[in-house]
Amino acid sequence: MKTRWIFILAFLAAAWSAEAQVSGVKIGYTNAEFILSNMPEAKQIESQLKDHEAQLSKQLEAKSKDFQAKVDEYQRNMENMIPEVRADKEQDLRTQQQSIQKFQQDAQASLQRKQAELLQPVFDKIQVAIDAVAKANGYTHILNSGQPDAGLNIILYARDEDNVSDLVLKELGITPPPAPAEEQK
Repeated sequence: MKTRWIFILAFLAAAWSAEAQVSGVKIGYTNAEFILSNMPEAKQIESQLKDHEAQLSKQLEAKSKDFQAKVDEYQRNMENMIPEVRADKEQDLRTQQQSIQKFQQDAQASLQRKQAELLQPVFDKIQVAIDAVAKANGYTHILNSGQPDAGLNIILYARDEDNVSDLVLKELGITPPPAPAEEQK
């Protein structure tokens, strides 16, 4: 029974392969992260993101220091406060703490928006190069090999000669780094 299933699966795989060859399907792959990391724009984008993150961190730090100063003052004086003033100060502290938490969330969203804003033109440029390489080399499909550890790798097997990453880099005017093909997958 098990042998029969193996035979059936082998037959289907062979039939699909033959169909792909007859229908002119040619599949290549690339690693967009590898290409991005070799582009000159990558360092500039990384620098801009770090600057943006540093600005947000500085603002968060200032808000946190102000909050901590108010907490310290409250703790020093709380025994001398009448209950109404104490309740008012506690409410102010809760409001300020919520404001800091909201700022943290907004800062994270701002950083993600900034990253998308900076990367989109580069990804568009990579896509244009991939399209040009595919057309020039007769590929009907180009897949992204991604990073296996990030769960982005959809390719289970591929021949090294179908890796078009270096061709895409050349299309972008970038000399590919001397690296083993295994690293580019």
